[in-house]
Amino acid sequence: MITKETEKQSTWNKFWLWYERHVTESLILTAFIIYIQIPHMIWNADLYLETGMISRIHPILDFFMYGVDLIEIFPMVNIGFLIYSTIRKKRKQSMRIRNEKIH
Repeated sequence: MITKETEKQSTWNKFWLWYERHVTESLILTAFIIYIQIPHMIWNADLYLETGMISRIHPILDFFMYGVDLIEIFPMVNIGFLIYSTIRKKRKQSMRIRNEKIH
């Protein structure tokens, strides 16, 4: 059986406690990344349709619009973290309820 002191010192638990305290900031960053997908989607459609309205106008703009694809990884990882964090909280609550019923 793991004691509370050992559980508090675990790096794994320290990380999840820190993450749960900063969920709002994480969601704000995720929302920002998702919103910058809108101009990227328009740029990508312009590139695919070859209209030349915003794509291939300037190489730096193209570089940044292409780079938006690469930062999509953060929201994907964050969604996994949120799901795990929620499951972890529910598991702790159910364990607490079981312990209260036993005592």
